[in-house]
Amino acid sequence: MANKNTRNVLNVKKGDLVKVISGKDRGKQGKILRTIPEEERVVVEKVNMIKKAMRPTQQNPQGGISSMEAPLSVSNVMFICPKCDKPTRLGHKREGGKKIRVCKQCGADVD
Repeated sequence: MANKNTRNVLNVKKGDLVKVISGKDRGKQGKILRTIPEEERVVVEKVNMIKKAMRPTQQNPQGGISSMEAPLSVSNVMFICPKCDKPTRLGHKREGGKKIRVCKQCGADVD
């Protein structure tokens, strides 16, 4: 869990393509569906799947067991640059008063 005194800034955003670099799903790629900055966790599409028992409800009268993505630590994923298609770290630069994310490998603007 993150320290309460630190700023919870994630380098990745919803919709970014990332590669899992550690854990049971190492090597898989997917889009970020949701970020949880206060816990420094992200939910990645089709990665870290868990089974969850669902009670019957009006929307789902059958109930049963469903699969869903569980959050994983942001330190276990690495951003994939859309220009060079490689997992890379991100740098930042200011351009016209805006902060822009930059690929550390090819130098291309990400945003």
